[in-house]
Amino acid sequence: MSSVPPGTPCWADLATPGLTDARRFYSELFGWTTRIAPQPEAAGYTTFLLDGRAVAGAGPPAAADQVPIWSTYMATDHADLVTTRVEAAGGQVLVAPFDVFDQGRMAVFADPAGAVFSVWQPMAHPGAELFDIPGAMSWNELVTPDPEGAKVFYELVFGWRPEEQPVTLATGGNFDRTSYTGWRCGERVVGGMTPPLSDDFPTDLPAYWTVYFAVCDADATAARAAELGGSVLVPPRHTPQGRLAALCDPQGALFSVIARPPR
Repeated sequence: MSSVPPGTPCWADLATPGLTDARRFYSELFGWTTRIAPQPEAAGYTTFLLDGRAVAGAGPPAAADQVPIWSTYMATDHADLVTTRVEAAGGQVLVAPFDVFDQGRMAVFADPAGAVFSVWQPMAHPGAELFDIPGAMSWNELVTPDPEGAKVFYELVFGWRPEEQPVTLATGGNFDRTSYTGWRCGERVVGGMTPPLSDDFPTDLPAYWTVYFAVCDADATAARAAELGGSVLVPPRHTPQGRLAALCDPQGALFSVIARPPR
């Protein structure tokens, strides 16, 4: 069983041609240790551990021309049924459902705007075992030029209900009002959606899901990422949800970090 309900982000993993360097970079950045799958056909797939508990994964890319990317996985109790819903809602099936040894059943999709995401139907591997603490996944966010289309698509696929949430984002030294959508699944808001911030991100980026990892200090983490060979795409800034930054690892995979305000 997954540690979270169906329709909730439950896992994140990195596809990268620089798997050995990724192990070094993220272990030094987040204090993770590694567990490498012993099966030859797993091609060195690595589970990152925090205090001995699984928090994320990394493996080689599925295709030689695939760009390094962090993927968000949604929990499901029926990957094949989700596949049917994705096709009916106008999405693409990039990888049809298949069993990952005895660990779980997964599939990879793209929404109509091109944002890639996966589903995980757990067997032996439930997904992440820790959330919302420093070094663990804390948030998942869709950045898309077509928010209205995404609202229709994800409601059909996962039953998510979009909720508009006015927020204040720091831009430079000022604060600008903008809209933000929360994805409600049952009683919980399980993720978010925002249009691209064109002054921060390249305007030719397709829609994508980004993964946020919790940290104690976003500024120190951003500086450390740069020291380790990564780069800072969006410098640390304050939001009502916490201080966050968008980073790239040495191979160019985008991820974000957030330091939550004290409760």
